[in-house]
Amino acid sequence: MSSQPPAIPEELERLLRRMRLPYLRRAAPDVCATARAQRWDPAEVLRVLVAEEVKGRDLATKRQRRRAAGLPSGKTFDSWREADSSILAPTQQGLRTLEWIGRAENLAVCGPSGTGKSHFLEALCHEAIDRGLRVGWFTLESLTHTISRAKVDLSVAKVVARICRSDLIVVDDIGILAAGADAAEAFYRVIDAAYERRSVAVSSNLHPSGFDTILPKALATATVDRLLHHAHVVATEGSSLRPSRGHIREGGGAPQLDFRPEVSCPSTRNSVVRRSGGLLSAHPEFLLAAGTLQLLRPDPLR
Repeated sequence: MSSQPPAIPEELERLLRRMRLPYLRRAAPDVCATARAQRWDPAEVLRVLVAEEVKGRDLATKRQRRRAAGLPSGKTFDSWREADSSILAPTQQGLRTLEWIGRAENLAVCGPSGTGKSHFLEALCHEAIDRGLRVGWFTLESLTHTISRAKVDLSVAKVVARICRSDLIVVDDIGILAAGADAAEAFYRVIDAAYERRSVAVSSNLHPSGFDTILPKALATATVDRLLHHAHVVATEGSSLRPSRGHIREGGGAPQLDFRPEVSCPSTRNSVVRRSGGLLSAHPEFLLAAGTLQLLRPDPLR
């Protein structure tokens, strides 16, 4: 068994504690022992020690950001089965670059329950945190509760501003539970505050153009207008990927979402809607017709 390296002098340890360099202080005995044995250049010793401090701080920051994000279950791309997803592989790879977050673009993932929407979004969140970004995760219910509680002490603007400090804001499972005026207001406030400043990602069993069926129409129209401007929309399809624990009634489950195989969007630049599982560059000019929200119904797929 190898002997323990000699401890650093007490005065040095006291100074490192005072300077709040815990990771450098823990690494110092091993590094100093190795440096003496291998006759390191003093500059190399300093570089290694500072690198240990930076590495430790980076890991601590990521742990803190994961806790602060409120992610639901710890699902990452390590457990993601790309081949089983109905999302096209190029679409998955394009979104995993996270370049869309740098451009403050939004993401909507819509489709039946159990098709991997939340898993994919949470995995993207972990990827974003690993790259030094801040993330905030909400359900529509928890977002409504957060904003409603802020109304009590008139701190809504402050709370919304705090939410928008995140580089990526996720609102999960829209449409699962009934939503009223309070939910619509909370959702609109965050979407409006984040517009062209932060990225918002949502998951829903409804296409965003159908949000007026669960939210008051006026607020739904204004919210979707902002959400889908500079947005990517991905439609999932198929049966649930979750292990079956019982029998589902015939005809049960969420409706399938269908889109035209390829439709050019009027009045937009290079905006194309592709079939389910593909990446949709959705724009309000395409989804909002005559001031009302319309869910596109396709011609038979060619």
